[in-house]
Amino acid sequence: MSDTRKIAAILVADVVGYSRLAGLDEERILARLRTLRSDLIDPTIAVYNGRIVKRTGDGSIIEFRSVVDAVRCAIEVQSAMQERNAGVPEDRRIEFSIGIHLGDVVEESDGDLMGDGVNIASRLEGIARPGAICLSEDAYRQVKARLDLAVTDLGATQLKNIVEPIRVYALEIGLARKADGPAPAPSSAKPHPPPPAAYGLPEKPSIAVLAFDNMSGDTEQAYFSDGISEDIITDLSRLSELHVIARNSSFVYKNAAVSVPDVAKALGVRYVLEGSVRKAGNRVRVTAQLIDANDGGHVWANRFDRDLTDIFAVQDELTREIVAALKIQLTGSDQSPLAGRRPVDVKAYELLLRGREQASVHTRLANAAGRSLAEAAIAIDPDYAAAHALIAFTHVLDYINDWSADPEQSLRTGRTLAEQAVVMADDQPDCRCALSVACMWMRELDRARDEAHLGLALAPNSVQLHMALAHALIFSGEPKAALGELDISMRLDPLYPEVLLQFLADAHFSLGNYETAILAIEARLMRNPHSETAFALLASCHGHLGRPDQSRQAWNRALELNPNFSIDRRRRVLPFRNPDDFERRVEGLRKAGLVD
Repeated sequence: MSDTRKIAAILVADVVGYSRLAGLDEERILARLRTLRSDLIDPTIAVYNGRIVKRTGDGSIIEFRSVVDAVRCAIEVQSAMQERNAGVPEDRRIEFSIGIHLGDVVEESDGDLMGDGVNIASRLEGIARPGAICLSEDAYRQVKARLDLAVTDLGATQLKNIVEPIRVYALEIGLARKADGPAPAPSSAKPHPPPPAAYGLPEKPSIAVLAFDNMSGDTEQAYFSDGISEDIITDLSRLSELHVIARNSSFVYKNAAVSVPDVAKALGVRYVLEGSVRKAGNRVRVTAQLIDANDGGHVWANRFDRDLTDIFAVQDELTREIVAALKIQLTGSDQSPLAGRRPVDVKAYELLLRGREQASVHTRLANAAGRSLAEAAIAIDPDYAAAHALIAFTHVLDYINDWSADPEQSLRTGRTLAEQAVVMADDQPDCRCALSVACMWMRELDRARDEAHLGLALAPNSVQLHMALAHALIFSGEPKAALGELDISMRLDPLYPEVLLQFLADAHFSLGNYETAILAIEARLMRNPHSETAFALLASCHGHLGRPDQSRQAWNRALELNPNFSIDRRRRVLPFRNPDDFERRVEGLRKAGLVD
């Protein structure tokens, strides 16, 4: 096969300061890079139809079918890295610099690419700031009319070993222009809440459980160590005498070389639990240590070497020892979570852990995979309530996202299965949460709130339940009460998911606080610029504020992201108790002349 000359969109990415990071802890940085590639980078490349030409140590050369795809892929990766680096000290962060060029390349018989197209993209990467993207003029010309970008024109730049100067444009992630016009000032990026470090320590003992290290020698076993860590968080979250940080925030530090005091400061806690899990055959070893961030001292440490079938007893014992080490005086209602749990077949438990991991990805395929794994767990243990709850939740997600052939039937199925899960184990918060969410979308708003309150009585630190309650309160017409639940959620989950900002915007919109809602939407779009729901609400806000041009730009962006976006379907699906609460959203679009 002969070499082929062609024009291609080339993206070159590299880790900034890799040698310094490797010098701090090479094994950990390599493990973190592998995780980033498998969880974030490679899937994102696939979504945008990229082809990995080759890895260059800590970097990559990737070919795309268009510059638009290359830039969208780069923005998504850089935005996700900003979120993952939140709370990580600057000298420990993994940051990428990216260069993109459209130019002439030679494709060799083995698929490798050579030529000026690759060389220029590589030089652009070399001048890009950490977390930023540099585009050549040829590349920028392809996207400037098709993507809303806030760029800095660096002018004609002499790149190393490139004969002629190249005009370069720099895109700083976090400054992508929203569809309402100019880039917002950086100070408006996250108006609510204050940065995590601004929180004072709670009056009650406060703890963050980091993702336990997988010491099994097999990266495929990471789901097991993550699952153990998550279950410990769940157990501790049931104690009202503790303040427990959510998994979403504490797992940000997975495979990161960070100090315990830095983590504690970022998350607003005094104590940090870290540990490791080694699973080999039918044996498991769990080590854990509880550290006081005030002085770095070890409050408690232990190692558990048991048969794999004893893993639940290990979790119960570990939780009790942490409570004892913190000298917590439990009330009568807090004694029950420490009384042990129903025995579960270990194979079923492992299937559930894998199912939870898949379902948390929130894509159509991953949702179906999570359901299949949970169904396999039930085939082994028919009375496994947590697996029934997970299956119920996946059916509700099918309804919310229109992922099934019959979404309404998916919702009914989810509602029925969640009810069955609660009957099986009415003392399990995840069962109550699944039923609360299913009832909300079934327009059973009073039942949804009741189930959320019952769940919170079992697990006062559950962010999932606080957010479920907030969502139900918004649809019930009680946005002020919803804001209170969201405040609690953000304190328990300082690095909260971007969807929380949508709830925040929805609540403020319902109160008529359109400017505040816009700030929350802009903060969400800085983290996820691909949410048509956010752009649609943004369009309505600007319509109410008499800004038709900005409203039209936001609405066009929503339709670009989802050409099938339907007001009629959202009117039918969104479970507002008072129809006027939804019609207020339509009225904003009507004021801007976007709908009849």
